[in-house]
Amino acid sequence: MPTECSRDLFGYEVVEGRRVVAAFDGGEITSDAGALLLGATDRVLGLVGRFAACFDDGRAAGLVEHTIKSMVAQRVFGIALGYEDLVDHDQLRHDPVLAALAGKLRAKRKDCAPLAGKSTLNRLEHAPRGPSRYHKIGHDGAAIARLFVNLFLEAHKMPPKQIILDLDATDDPLHGHQEGRFFHGYYDGYCYLPLYVFCGRHLLAAKLRRSNIDGSAGAVEEVARIVVQIRARWPRIDILLRADSGFARDELMAWCEASAVDYVFGLARNERLVGAIVEQLTAAEADSLAQGGPARRFADFAWRTLSWSSTRRVVAKAEHLPKGPNPRFVVTSLPTSAIDARALYEQVYCARGEVENRIKEQQLDLFADRTSAATMRANQLRLWFASFAYVLLDALRRIGLRHTQFAAATCGAIRLKLLKIGAQVRRSVRRIKVAMASACPFQTEYHLAYLYLQRAAF
Repeated sequence: MPTECSRDLFGYEVVEGRRVVAAFDGGEITSDAGALLLGATDRVLGLVGRFAACFDDGRAAGLVEHTIKSMVAQRVFGIALGYEDLVDHDQLRHDPVLAALAGKLRAKRKDCAPLAGKSTLNRLEHAPRGPSRYHKIGHDGAAIARLFVNLFLEAHKMPPKQIILDLDATDDPLHGHQEGRFFHGYYDGYCYLPLYVFCGRHLLAAKLRRSNIDGSAGAVEEVARIVVQIRARWPRIDILLRADSGFARDELMAWCEASAVDYVFGLARNERLVGAIVEQLTAAEADSLAQGGPARRFADFAWRTLSWSSTRRVVAKAEHLPKGPNPRFVVTSLPTSAIDARALYEQVYCARGEVENRIKEQQLDLFADRTSAATMRANQLRLWFASFAYVLLDALRRIGLRHTQFAAATCGAIRLKLLKIGAQVRRSVRRIKVAMASACPFQTEYHLAYLYLQRAAF
């Protein structure tokens, strides 16, 4: 222990007669000890190994210090822990817990850290279309896209009777001159327009797109790929697509009708649609005045536009608020005999708002909008890294935290309260002891998560 006169000892105020002192002599310390739960979750899913198998490594095997699997693990776990930039890994490459998660405690060379730094990880993410002298690591995008659906299917012991696939597009703001950069009038800025497909909390697709397109562009191809993969495993499953009015396009609806897939899409209002529910709007206004608050009526009718290939069922919400009328419309393939207008709108369609919370987790908690690479191919890979970090955290939430207060917590809350735990790392010949802070307030939840994950692994 340093003496009182040591220049490495920091002295502070006196508390109850005792001086408070500090020094950098704690040994190996980590602030991410709880991340060991992520390693346990990965052992259940096999996510990192299967993701790494989607990469091609053209490097000379005998000269490789950092394997594809260890780099993929380092990147996925790093994002899950809140480290969004590659430059963060110049310090993280010495972190003992991240090294244990990546399965690499020491380097082959004496002048090298156990984990990769930013330059090596940049070669992994550069994503060239073909091998070159300096970039010999490639990836199979189709295999990566299939892996999301496979992980979703494996999360169910028994096939459900019905699944609802939520489609949504959002903006990914750009602040440089990346490939595919366009100005989007609605979002009032330069951005990408990624397409997300969720089933509840499960992420099935994250496709990066240019923003000079319709919001539904590419949705038919993406949904068709997912549906074929799902029905190969669950041939009798009922599938319902749900999305806002940006996806109410004849091409997508016609594909659903031809493929035995139901849909519920928002429908942009216009004068003709509003004119079709004048009676219901008048009645809702009278109800609103009588009740002194909002009132709504519902209408159900067949509708066809010039751009539609057939007549379809439209459900209208004729609502009157204190500020005035608020009509809303949805178009669906579900028959009237299956569900009435009110239940269709309030119970089925309105629930689609939950997908926006999942996208917020992706972009705010897991940095899915960190697309600052020069090419779209590299930025798509970055989006996939963030997406797999989400899948990993969601699996921890679903499997390990299902009977705790964190069963519905956001990825950011789980990270802050269960993964960011300070600990001292003690190494011996036979083991590595991660001595976590005794004052951690969520030890019960941590212990339960560990037990559930151990049980799921066998």
